[in-house]
Amino acid sequence: MTLQFTKMQGLGNDFLVLEALHQPLPLTAQRIRWLCDRHFGVGCDQILIVERARDPENDFRYRILNADGSEVENCGNGARCFVRFVHDRGLTHKRTIRIETLGGVIIPQLLEDGRVCVNMGQPIFEPTQIPFLPHHALRGESLSPAEKTEPAWPRDYPLLAVGATVRQFGILSMGNPHAVQIVPQVELAPVALEGPLIEHHPAFPNRVNAGFMQIVDRHHIRLRVFERGAGETLACGTGACAAVVAGIQAGLLAAQVQVQTHGGTLAIGWEGMGTPVWMTGEATSVFSGQLEWPPTL
Repeated sequence: MTLQFTKMQGLGNDFLVLEALHQPLPLTAQRIRWLCDRHFGVGCDQILIVERARDPENDFRYRILNADGSEVENCGNGARCFVRFVHDRGLTHKRTIRIETLGGVIIPQLLEDGRVCVNMGQPIFEPTQIPFLPHHALRGESLSPAEKTEPAWPRDYPLLAVGATVRQFGILSMGNPHAVQIVPQVELAPVALEGPLIEHHPAFPNRVNAGFMQIVDRHHIRLRVFERGAGETLACGTGACAAVVAGIQAGLLAAQVQVQTHGGTLAIGWEGMGTPVWMTGEATSVFSGQLEWPPTL
């Protein structure tokens, strides 16, 4: 079978976009891992699949497959690439579209300057909907006060034991779960060491994306994210939204924030409870191609 694909990137977070509007794609976990492999396949952080919407009020369905073969609920950088793909391919002429995801409906808009603005929906704080199990969070009760880091968040944010320390996290969902902590210098943050520990913490039954946020001022943060099933990426759109929301909830950030990642800058806006989070950034097509499955797959 010949597979047609387009390689895209949003701030260095890279994707393979596959169209499945007319027939399902024969993707197995093994084939997904092969496609995402940067040595033996095409190489990407995630695969995005364009499908027909299930609800006639929506325009498309959007599925996100991680490099490890797992499927996730939402991806902000992927959403911007999705919009550019369906618009550039002539699959729609609308500049504002409604897209179904596992995490709910999102509404991106292609701007005149080529950037994409996405209504990411309202953040979710209810533990059962994240999902987050608070009774599993405090696994450091036996640690001495000297071993615990000083909380940097309001007291209503949960403490989470990570290795030999207990840290304060902002925990919420942007259609997918996030745990955000403040670090003094993001470049020195132990992302590779602690990212997997946080991702697989027992307080998160569906795993979690781990964000490391440095607050520069009320309108500017630096961010690194260790993503579920993909590891650290150059940028994470939902991670940027989650970090800004957590910072605003803690009284540390303004309503409009520039988020600097290794791949570039995102503009994130949130006016508070009961309102959606808005994300604006670039999305770029890199190349298109086709390939045949290896005989072993």
